[in-house]
Amino acid sequence: MNSSDVWGLVQKVREKSPLVHNITNYVVMNNTANALLSIGASPVMAHAIDEVEDMVMIASALVINIGTLSENWIESMSLAMKAAKLRNIPIVIDPVGAGATKYRTETVLKLINEVRPSVIRGNASEIMALVDSSIKTKGVDSSSSTSTARSYAEKLATEYKCVVVISGPQDIITDGNRTICVNNGNEMMPKVTGLGCTATALVGAFCAVHDNYLIACVSAMSVMGIAGEIAVQTSNGPASLQMNFIDKLYTLSEVDVVSHLRLS
Repeated sequence: MNSSDVWGLVQKVREKSPLVHNITNYVVMNNTANALLSIGASPVMAHAIDEVEDMVMIASALVINIGTLSENWIESMSLAMKAAKLRNIPIVIDPVGAGATKYRTETVLKLINEVRPSVIRGNASEIMALVDSSIKTKGVDSSSSTSTARSYAEKLATEYKCVVVISGPQDIITDGNRTICVNNGNEMMPKVTGLGCTATALVGAFCAVHDNYLIACVSAMSVMGIAGEIAVQTSNGPASLQMNFIDKLYTLSEVDVVSHLRLS
């Protein structure tokens, strides 16, 4: 992969404006929607049991985020994932806080065993917790490094025949056979709540326009990291970073991608 591949998918997202159906948490709905709009996608946040299957029927991708769980939402997630599988649209799941509580870990495992997702995207501890139930997380934050979690991600990808994305100082993307690392981003980014959830939503948008989900995920995470790097340059702290990050997604150019992209 190179910068041409990444920029080509940015252009596809902007041209096709895929509808990304999000069942996501209360904390991030606004930021996630704005990020999707800024990169060129079309977001919808719909979690009511009575409409999720209908919404999936018109969507180009489904993003599931378990950040603020409730029984009704879990039922909605299950119904939406089954409908998305029937339509053969990409399903991206974010196991927020997996490993923090038994409830969270069991919920994610139940969902992904009912319907195999296209992509699982989480931090290192969350991904590790889905492979080893003894792994514990610090709330929704990772207590493990991405490098430590690499073998867990590859095992999870192989077991579920999906792409696994670990976000962190170095993002790791694997389909179990091929693993690519994105070395973009900035240490201030974790200080903005929900940027991991934003990454998951962008993964959904990029998977909606490219059927090679490994390439789509690498492109989405590259865009996240590059936009964050550039936005930090004009930010005084996390609040202004959040604003500048959204702006940079909107103004991201080919020059930005070519000059900043670092893959390994």
